[in-house]
Amino acid sequence: MKATKNPLKVSFFTQKGGVGKSTMTTLMASILHYRLGFNVLVMDCDFPQYSISNMRERDKKAIMLHEYHKKAAMRQFQLINKKAFPIIRCKAEDALEQTSNYINQSAAVPDIIFFDLPGTANTKGVLTTLKTMDFIFAPITADRLIVESTLGFTKAFLGLPDGAHESKEQVIWLFWNQIDGREKTGLYEIYEKTIAALQLNIMETRIMDSKRFRKESEDTGNSIFRSTLLPADLSLLKATRMNLFIEEFLQITPL
Repeated sequence: MKATKNPLKVSFFTQKGGVGKSTMTTLMASILHYRLGFNVLVMDCDFPQYSISNMRERDKKAIMLHEYHKKAAMRQFQLINKKAFPIIRCKAEDALEQTSNYINQSAAVPDIIFFDLPGTANTKGVLTTLKTMDFIFAPITADRLIVESTLGFTKAFLGLPDGAHESKEQVIWLFWNQIDGREKTGLYEIYEKTIAALQLNIMETRIMDSKRFRKESEDTGNSIFRSTLLPADLSLLKATRMNLFIEEFLQITPL
């Protein structure tokens, strides 16, 4: 008999490009599915680039051509005894229907569903889909335009009227991404005072910048960071503080 649990719906969303929403989605999906034992589904709604599903195709080719990665994938499958997390391509306007269809046809109901949405809020279906999320995590960097844009959008989004399918317990969390260790910490304190004044949530963990965020399994040697088929190496997670982010993520969400 199929489980009746309701999967957690999460989106890493920002209107600004290049701050890591698709990368964070991939990293979190891989860690939760392959290392922590959760069943994950990724809805790739980022039309037309579909970066996550295209990454899956590149990952398949890279692993078959790399003996070390191939053996790692085989060991992983034997250890956890489950397939790679599914990635479903769709447009934002069709995301909820496609998700429902998948759940109704799947033997294993996902514990968590990540929605990777276009960064343009006026794209058809984006706001409607965002309103159904249980949690939205918004990456920001120490750039005035990015912070102001994200704060402005977040306040406007929270002020939108309730929709018929809105998640009643929806929570938005901002978090610092791509931290440069040379930047003055006082800069973040100033921004965080503004965020607190707006009564918005911000995570304690600040993710360090790393060239690893821009590397995939096809060009990382024997270490894996960003991949849809294998989880990131623990040493790399620690170096970027992603391990602390994952712990905080699990404390925030009811997984």
